[in-house]
Amino acid sequence: MGIVERKMRHKEEIRTGILGAAWHMVVTDGWQSLSIRKIADAIEYSIPVIYNHFENKEAILLEFSKEGYQKLALALQEARNSAALPADQLEVMAIAYWDFAFGNKEYYQLMFGLGIPACEMVNQITEIKEMTSILVSTIREALIQAKNEEADYFLKYHGYWSILHGLVSIQMIENSGKTDAFKKMILKDAISGFCRSLAL
Repeated sequence: MGIVERKMRHKEEIRTGILGAAWHMVVTDGWQSLSIRKIADAIEYSIPVIYNHFENKEAILLEFSKEGYQKLALALQEARNSAALPADQLEVMAIAYWDFAFGNKEYYQLMFGLGIPACEMVNQITEIKEMTSILVSTIREALIQAKNEEADYFLKYHGYWSILHGLVSIQMIENSGKTDAFKKMILKDAISGFCRSLAL
């Protein structure tokens, strides 16, 4: 292995170490615990070394956010592939979205902690665009199948996503004592109503 390759591998190892230490802090103590100084202490490098790899803490957060969107897009695509009809796809995708949110709370809280990503952000970050396009294209297909092609598919997308994100957010902060099965029944009922509305 040449000097250049060795340097590149070392640089990648440090970067991986930074992200690993950062993720451990998040899982252990939450997003508020994350700081450049703590990461430097954890991997036993100086603070400037961290800044050689990431401009600031927000750049690390963006890296994790992209990772989360990739994982969510994969889950949605797999769910979509498991059903033939668009309306059925929307229902199984809703369950996949829910399962992702509660199975990956740290990612979800980072990805959507500040609300719906702005359109500019969706267009600039490939991972968000990919996740969004899976939802939008399925809704368009559902509208075509329902012979309601004149409906505003983008408006319907926002309605669908609002149901998903709203219900997930409520359940993440609410301590109602309801069972997981009952919470999913609420989700299924809401998405079933949404799917029926596509034909109106």
